[in-house]
Amino acid sequence: MSSINKSTLIFPSETEIPPLVKIETPIHQTEYLINGVLHNWSGDKQEVFSPISVRDNQVLSPKLIGSYPLLTEKESLAALTAASEAYNHGQGKWPTMSVIDRIKHLEIFIGHMQEQKASVVNLLMWEIAKTYPDAEKEFDRTVAYIKDTIEALKDLDRSNSRFSIEEGIIGQIRRAPLGVVLCMGPYNYPLNETFTTLIPALIMGNTVIFKPPKLGVLLHQPLLTAFQKSFPPGVVNTVYGEGKTVVSPLMQSGKIDVLAFIGSSHVADILKRQHPYPHRLRCILGLEAKNPAIILSDADLDNAVKECVLGSLSYNGQRCTALKIIFAHKNIVSQFLERFTQAVNKLKIGMPWEPNVSITPLPEPNKTDYLLGLVEDSIKHGAKVVNEGGGTVNETLFSPAVLYPVNEKMKVYQEEQFGPIVPVVAFEEIEEVIDYIVKSNYGQQVSIFGNDSEVIARLIDVLVNQVCRVNINSQCQRGPDKFPFTGRKDSAEATLSVSDALRAFSIRALVATKENDVNKTIVKKILLEHYSNFLNTDFIF
Repeated sequence: MSSINKSTLIFPSETEIPPLVKIETPIHQTEYLINGVLHNWSGDKQEVFSPISVRDNQVLSPKLIGSYPLLTEKESLAALTAASEAYNHGQGKWPTMSVIDRIKHLEIFIGHMQEQKASVVNLLMWEIAKTYPDAEKEFDRTVAYIKDTIEALKDLDRSNSRFSIEEGIIGQIRRAPLGVVLCMGPYNYPLNETFTTLIPALIMGNTVIFKPPKLGVLLHQPLLTAFQKSFPPGVVNTVYGEGKTVVSPLMQSGKIDVLAFIGSSHVADILKRQHPYPHRLRCILGLEAKNPAIILSDADLDNAVKECVLGSLSYNGQRCTALKIIFAHKNIVSQFLERFTQAVNKLKIGMPWEPNVSITPLPEPNKTDYLLGLVEDSIKHGAKVVNEGGGTVNETLFSPAVLYPVNEKMKVYQEEQFGPIVPVVAFEEIEEVIDYIVKSNYGQQVSIFGNDSEVIARLIDVLVNQVCRVNINSQCQRGPDKFPFTGRKDSAEATLSVSDALRAFSIRALVATKENDVNKTIVKKILLEHYSNFLNTDFIF
């Protein structure tokens, strides 16, 4: 809570908040979903304060927007029991259901989900300060992802509907579920990236325990009823609370078959170590990244500046795919910085519902202190903030800071800042940049800006063995969702995309028999009478 001065007028009073986005009454969530029942919680709760402060008379204070249950180990293990019983060692209704019937459940869910769009988008703004266009895009992209996943499964099932005959053996190969999946998403894309694991896990026949991220919890509350109405009991279960209290017992039980986690490698390592049978645990992990941009001497600077501003500062740089360090050739670094800082200074700072706003409050507690520490450390080791007003703090707002010249002595050279700081390094020989990437703990993506096809080709051949996506004259990004999304080293484990995720959350299984008249008769009767959901030649249109 702080007194008002001129700089804090950027935060609104209650009367200045547009009626369409205003939260009149805090959303005190009391429900959680286990075994198809929305249970009521009367125990401890975690209050949720928005990173958006509100002016009241002469005082500026965070706005309370609601609360959510702080469940205990008891509720967590009840969710595990429900998911385990619904899976029932692969014998449950959901894992043995036909593909077409599972698809019907997902289509029902889409309908219920779309009814809650306005609520979810509004909470994305208030909980994590995502701009209205980006919040709306996240919702729409998530719906599109579900629809694309359904179509991808249809394609996969169609390709698996045929039989193979090899060396006198008849076989049909399909995908089978893995078991109970624990899904944990990140705060920066609490809806979309959570659903990029949850949806493929579900549609492949697994049962799910879903824990929302620590920031971005309330926006899932409007979807609880949608999950309840759309899936059989125990197929989707939710837990809320502290990780040590509700997640550790799940992992320590040994009954989690798949860990789908998007967050830090440090937390992922802790979770994996808690499982008593690590060789039986499949992990799908999206972790940190320190994606570099390489600005070659012949780069189109107008395009490089445009893409690097978007790549480094979209959603305040709070994206794993963000450009987190820029290497610019010494011959053009001055020109690049001049244009880049001009573009950065034009970015509008404000509230997420304001038109054309780019920089919004940071939702992580104490994040501005951390970022200031990085700036101070960089200055100590020879860098300067080269853009006007860069690094200025206003409550939860942090004005983007462009740092130059950055060197290996600075923390920001190696650490993933995950915020609106842009470190710029001048290089003379490309080997300097390659050496940085080779030694980096991360290996997600890189962006190359240049026009010499031969030079770019040589870089591609080196960099594809260090990172998993090389972008030419464009920012790093996840989409399109049909492209592979993964990383090397500490950046990821397994691949997420529409089709790859279906494979990540399943395993190939086959039915085989010797090619003789008796066995042919048995198989034909199974097919004609539709005795089996697995062994069939039905073609999904």
